[in-house]
Amino acid sequence: MLSTSQPAARWAFSVVTLFVATTTVMSVSAQTIQYPDTRKSDQVDTYHGTKVADPYRWLEDDNSAETKAWVKAQNEVTDKFLNALPQREAIKKQFTALYNFEKFGIPSKEGKRYFWTHNDGLQQQSVLYTAASLTGVPQIAIDPNTLSKDGTVALSGTVPSRDGRHLAYGIAGAGSDWQEWHVRDLITGKDLADTIKWVKFSTAEWTPDGHGFFYARYDTPQDGAALTGSNFYQKLYYHRLGDDQTKDVLVYENKTEKEWGFGATVSDDGSFVSIYVWKGSGRKNGLLWMPLKNGAFDYLTKAEPKIITLDFDAEYTPVGSHGNLVWVKTDKDAPHGKIIAIDLNKADRMHWKTIVTEAVDTLTAASAVGGKIFAQYLKDAVTNVKVYTPEGKFVRDVTMPGVGTAGGFGGRFADTETFFSYTSLTTPGEIYRYNVASGKVSLFKRPITAFNPDEFETRQAFVTSKDGTKFPIFIAYKKGLKLDANNPTILYGYGGFNVSETPNYRVTAATWIKLGGVYVSASIRGGGEYGGAWHDAGTKLKKQNVFDDFIAAAEWLIANKYTQPAKLAINGGSNGGLLVGAVVNQRPDLFGAAVPQVGVMDMLRFHKFTIGWAWVSDYGSSDSAEEFKALYAYSPLHTIQSGKTYPSIMVTTADHDDRVVPAHSFKYAATLQAADTGAAPKLIRIETSAGHGAGTPTTKVIQERSDILTFIANALGMPIKLSF
Repeated sequence: MLSTSQPAARWAFSVVTLFVATTTVMSVSAQTIQYPDTRKSDQVDTYHGTKVADPYRWLEDDNSAETKAWVKAQNEVTDKFLNALPQREAIKKQFTALYNFEKFGIPSKEGKRYFWTHNDGLQQQSVLYTAASLTGVPQIAIDPNTLSKDGTVALSGTVPSRDGRHLAYGIAGAGSDWQEWHVRDLITGKDLADTIKWVKFSTAEWTPDGHGFFYARYDTPQDGAALTGSNFYQKLYYHRLGDDQTKDVLVYENKTEKEWGFGATVSDDGSFVSIYVWKGSGRKNGLLWMPLKNGAFDYLTKAEPKIITLDFDAEYTPVGSHGNLVWVKTDKDAPHGKIIAIDLNKADRMHWKTIVTEAVDTLTAASAVGGKIFAQYLKDAVTNVKVYTPEGKFVRDVTMPGVGTAGGFGGRFADTETFFSYTSLTTPGEIYRYNVASGKVSLFKRPITAFNPDEFETRQAFVTSKDGTKFPIFIAYKKGLKLDANNPTILYGYGGFNVSETPNYRVTAATWIKLGGVYVSASIRGGGEYGGAWHDAGTKLKKQNVFDDFIAAAEWLIANKYTQPAKLAINGGSNGGLLVGAVVNQRPDLFGAAVPQVGVMDMLRFHKFTIGWAWVSDYGSSDSAEEFKALYAYSPLHTIQSGKTYPSIMVTTADHDDRVVPAHSFKYAATLQAADTGAAPKLIRIETSAGHGAGTPTTKVIQERSDILTFIANALGMPIKLSF
């Protein structure tokens, strides 16, 4: 986003070349590792007539003294192993040098003030700035680096009021999903007394009068159970500035639907609020609306929300509004997505009107800005954006800087400009300004980095999976790469929850290819790259398709002489951690290393922890006999095969992860270490005072990701040559 007039921070090094011989690397890999003893219990559960042992159930209690001692012992073993690797400090220096560049957020505007985030390079967290103009002198709106001494308290959200006077901001400690919201007066720079607790999976939405905002929360726990509990029955509230939270008005709840959650969007003119009703993590949702009075919420005589749809038969995401007309992105009878217009005076389905019809490409997002509608599409996982009139007449394509990923295009219906970001595997995030009237695209901010994209190239290829389905992969490497099957390669994937894996810049990837490796990103089924059917083809009983795709990508890289099994590593996080765990169990012969991060590893019990129940829409549940059979067949925890040779594996997790609880990784790692899977290391790296990833301080990010690359480089026998 907007620059602070400070020059981009750059590390200057004299030219140094560090070479780690392959023989040294291999000798480290071959060292004998003494894993900590992990107690086994006789816990056995019966699922639909099948007995399943769970000897490490006790590790699910991450607050017990025994578990904490186990974590400490595991980290000591892993750190000893990593410290013995001559690549560790060298790769950390390389990663740090590439991480140290200015990072800009996309500007937004409320009232007469612009807001943006900026990180000078190595700040623990990005700072929110504000200014009266894009060329004005910026002021700090809030600096999250001052919220805690150890940097573990992070901003989870920031929402300025419509007049730009107040800022609602959420904070989260140690990477938790739980948020506490506060309000800052941007004129005085001081916080008001307002404090909102027990918020999760919600932001704040101001009413135009600036008197308060909508938010969603869970009931106050009576026994601390919110830290590990199931998080059901979310409720939508309105908070009026100056009031204690106990006085907040309950706007909407459903006492018979424990899985429902809510999000609010107030129309630009303040005449109504749209209420998005979500259920689990599926893309299908409900939609309500409620009238407001002149941009205000009448908390004394509030109107009751009215139903647009609660059928949960498709996605219905509000795009924008004008008067009584609301535009909605939906995949109802349109798997690739379309945009409809709904007149709230006659909101029944008979009067819904399609204004942007379904296209061959997948509609991933839309917005209404400057009197136009912006529709963002994916074509083979690459972004293109089209502009339409409110009636659906095509105006123009937005000129993209290249073949990559774009996002943004936010703003109000009366705005004259909007902003978007652009990135690719070899292009750090750039910010562009778009003039709505003329269609002119102009570069706003381009970071200066130690990474020179001209030295590298990216190609797209298409892979055919086991059942004949084709999908794209993106391959990045140094120019002049030899296809001699000898290139150390990392294959990355996700494959779930309708999340599209598109080409974007990662310092992890940049470091790897600068070291001479190949980095590959796979757009496999389960994501949203090709619409609803593509997502559905990687869910529940069809989840094996995701693993087949990832295996096919690995086999394609080997067949096309990019690499060989001993030189190929796989990596992914969260649902991607599940992907890595399942695939390495199914084809341990295909890889030289695997790093599953914060993965869902116990597919029989995932729904029993925190928000895990919400993933049933993608995974299914062991409560169902048919779905249990499918889950048990690929669950990483339950498919470790003693007697087979596995590659080097390092599991990563965090002790405060309250989304994918660390017990998944704890139990998986303990099972790996106890099984006969060969001499290659089976380690677990457990970050302390951290969560699922969001809000992690820069120092922890650098150390963890450089450790991952160190582990992989060692496992693949990669000589390290660094030049600074």
